[in-house]
Amino acid sequence: MTLARNYDALFIDGRWIKPSSSETIKVISPGTEAVIGSVPAASTEDVDRAVGAARTAFENGPWPTMAPMERAEILRRVRDAIAERREDFATLITDEMGSPITQSRAIQVGTPLALLDSYLELIETFPFRDIRTTSSGSALVTREPVGVVAAVVPWNVPLTVAIQKVAPALLTGCTVVLKPATETPLTAFALAQLFQEAGLPQGVLNVVPASREVSEYLVSHPGVDKLTFTGSTAVGRRLASICGQNLTRVTLELGGKSAAVILDDADMDATVESLRLASLRNSGQICSLKTRLLISNRRHDEFIDRLRGLVESMPVGDPHDPSVQIGPMATARQRDVVQGYIQAGKSEGATLAIGGGHPTQEHGWFADPTVFTDVKPDMKIALEEIFGPVLSVLRYDDEDMAINLANHSPYGLNGAVFTSDLDHGLAVAGRIRTGTVEINGSSAGFHAPVGGFKDSGIGREAGQEGLEAYVEPKSYGLPHDFAAGLGQANKAHADSF
Repeated sequence: MTLARNYDALFIDGRWIKPSSSETIKVISPGTEAVIGSVPAASTEDVDRAVGAARTAFENGPWPTMAPMERAEILRRVRDAIAERREDFATLITDEMGSPITQSRAIQVGTPLALLDSYLELIETFPFRDIRTTSSGSALVTREPVGVVAAVVPWNVPLTVAIQKVAPALLTGCTVVLKPATETPLTAFALAQLFQEAGLPQGVLNVVPASREVSEYLVSHPGVDKLTFTGSTAVGRRLASICGQNLTRVTLELGGKSAAVILDDADMDATVESLRLASLRNSGQICSLKTRLLISNRRHDEFIDRLRGLVESMPVGDPHDPSVQIGPMATARQRDVVQGYIQAGKSEGATLAIGGGHPTQEHGWFADPTVFTDVKPDMKIALEEIFGPVLSVLRYDDEDMAINLANHSPYGLNGAVFTSDLDHGLAVAGRIRTGTVEINGSSAGFHAPVGGFKDSGIGREAGQEGLEAYVEPKSYGLPHDFAAGLGQANKAHADSF
């Protein structure tokens, strides 16, 4: 299958169907500013059809009642198909949103494959049924699919976030209406093609790229049981308020302004090298990046010298060039936002350690990789998510001050501690109010939950928690002897899995 660039139909009810209007969405390459494809723009009528198809598939179709391993087999086919087309997907994502091609191969495609592997392993032991017997009573507790899921995904890692939402929803028996970002709809349509080829029953997955107004119509739709959204905190607040009207279940993975606490005993060379990806991957367009770097006064100058060297070693330019490590911003608007923050940093009195100028590329929406030092904790560049290659270095006097600085943020998505004393590093990490803290650049892996404290969201994705987000617990009160018999049957069933 060749990954198409131009579509004249929407994927609804297992088929490619004509949209209800002639409005289209043009897909523009951030690197060349050229139109590389187009898709139909879904209308409210198309959303009605998509939600209706998902509702029918959930209430009357085979998907929710299939054995979990039968559902897993279809997702395994999709996983293998992505792996077979890895280079095609990497090239498509680089074209759509400007991710450097080496990172598209390793991260934009490698991460969704790892997510699928993780979910396919976890579903084998997920407790869909268990018996609980106590002196107060005996219960069969089941975990049933929540229903029709609206999955609204961003443009920065389009395949990763689509898989992060679609895979657990489908594995638990839900049906999905996927709303991709208008900047990167081609990836979502290519994914729909793979699901169609894999034999997914009709109506189980539907794809409707749409404007903000139509997207809000989807979120407010009475036929939707759950929203899962990744994006900015401002939009997350708006969508959560809409969900509140219908008591729609919601998972929100929102913004971040994560801090890296670099302790005095850290290996400085290894720490700075870790920041190549921890702070600047995908050209700074990842919500979990460590963009506030906290360093003691004692080691500040040597850290800044190494950080300058890191940025100088990261070529900026054509994202299809394998040597490039910083590509364009995904949209012209995002480029302007990043440049606005660089100007704000200068205006507020932060010191430029490197960058801060105007990119020299003739075409493309580039932002100059920039490091500010002498940043104060209440400066705009220290408090607000920039979503570009701009880092703020803050000084601290002692460890307590470092932890207070790390927590001085409305966000709580991610963070890091760098130290040669791992026990002490873990203790410091325990005082940082975020959903994830990485010690010396160590990934938590895909069996661990992802999500944030404070303004960084509600709920968790990935790991068993990511599956639990798509089920509703249901309890059955049972006579004790009957419950005991079911318990034995459950155990035998689990042993034969």
